[in-house]
Amino acid sequence: MPQKTLAEGSREGAAVAGQAEASPKRWWILAVIAIAQLMVVLDATIVNIALPSAQTDLGFSDGNRQWIVTAYALAFASLLLLGGRIADLFGRKPAFLVGVVGFAAASALGGAANGFTMLVVARALQGAFGALLAPAALSLLNTTFTDARERARAFSVYGAIAGAGGAVGLLLGGVLTDALDWRWTLYVNVAIAVVAFAGGWILLGNHRDAANAKLDVPGTVLVAAGLFSLVYGFSNAETHDWDSPLTWGFLIAGGLLLAAFTWWQTRAAHPLLPLRILLDRDRAAAFLAVLITGAGMFGVFLFLTYYLQLNLGFSPTKTGVAFLPMVAALMVTAQAGTTVLIPRLGPKTVIPLGFAIATAGMAWLTGIGLDSHYGSAVLPQLIVIGVGLGLVMPPAMQLATGGVAAEDAGVASATVNAMQQVGGSIGTALLNTLAASAATDYLAGRDATSGLVRAQATIESYTTAFWWSAVLFAAGAVIAFLLHRRGVPERDASAAPVVHM
Repeated sequence: MPQKTLAEGSREGAAVAGQAEASPKRWWILAVIAIAQLMVVLDATIVNIALPSAQTDLGFSDGNRQWIVTAYALAFASLLLLGGRIADLFGRKPAFLVGVVGFAAASALGGAANGFTMLVVARALQGAFGALLAPAALSLLNTTFTDARERARAFSVYGAIAGAGGAVGLLLGGVLTDALDWRWTLYVNVAIAVVAFAGGWILLGNHRDAANAKLDVPGTVLVAAGLFSLVYGFSNAETHDWDSPLTWGFLIAGGLLLAAFTWWQTRAAHPLLPLRILLDRDRAAAFLAVLITGAGMFGVFLFLTYYLQLNLGFSPTKTGVAFLPMVAALMVTAQAGTTVLIPRLGPKTVIPLGFAIATAGMAWLTGIGLDSHYGSAVLPQLIVIGVGLGLVMPPAMQLATGGVAAEDAGVASATVNAMQQVGGSIGTALLNTLAASAATDYLAGRDATSGLVRAQATIESYTTAFWWSAVLFAAGAVIAFLLHRRGVPERDASAAPVVHM
């Protein structure tokens, strides 16, 4: 049987949503989904601040330290599409609940780790169960809210968590490490999971929109191996040169495997990722916006964390607090962007504007120096960046998942998460490499034994990363402007979700 066209799939998705009655528990469901999503997003950064303490406690080397972060990213990114399809095939409620329980169990295992290997295994298991939980949560949001305005409001909350969760993770990680112990950055997930599981068990209904389909095993193997190779290649770029076989070899393999996956999806009877999800211009632009935002945001979180702690002498807790103004700005503009600006101005105006504002904020942040103050050289810039990202991330997530057929909601949601994760991996590797090169270039011909010279070299590395983040955001503005169609998203007569056709 030939695949449905994109327009047919989107009209079908809108019709299904329009006919469904809005759940009277939908706002409680949003709270449960938000809690679960926060748990997943937190773990991308919450452990980072605790790494030095964990390294001292467990006695692993600097070279092995990156695997505490990379193990999570590899498992999460490579299994996301499989997790999304499992939610479509077997039901979103069981996928959500299994994901929550598994994530909590893996977190408890990591908190109790007695060595490096046990901690890495626990982090990989966290990523695997997160890959099941995250797309199930986003697709539940997509199918629970059927009124366009309510759906926009719900996505503003979800998108704000996705965009600001990294900063919240830095804050919580700092507080827990300072007040208790690094192990509590993992144990805290158990408490969060109890609330999410209880809420999910009571509130969620189960519906299998793709119950008659079958799992695309060849497609699953190809995309999992491709995403693993891609993330692994970029991760190796942080510890090896770009000309290392472990870097370019895995990057080439990842590209070839993803190309083979795309080819297979045009021939599979039950494709893992139906290409109708990707072929719409507005949705493709939204996916790219999520990827670029994920890459550029690391210039804020990673290098600004270094600057605040190493140069300004902030404690881990104070560092996390320093990011809160950006989180607040992001949440305010997330609400305005999804509920007011997108319905009135359309994505062709709003998303490029958000990228442009974030570009200006990142460029402004390059003015930091050794004698700078947080209140003048960091705080205003963070607020501007938060305003810009709030106009990009939540609207892009809403546009990327809107208008898809109900049976594709899980895999569309997984694609959004995969874009954000791959973007983060690209950003981490690229910006780390550029920052290290900038520091090396600055030290060339200078007295490298001087503390002042070395401190200025770190400033050069940070500002270089900020400039390149600004370049990424500027590229996002251009791509979003060129790809998005003019006008505002259309609504059907029955107040179904936004359809981007």
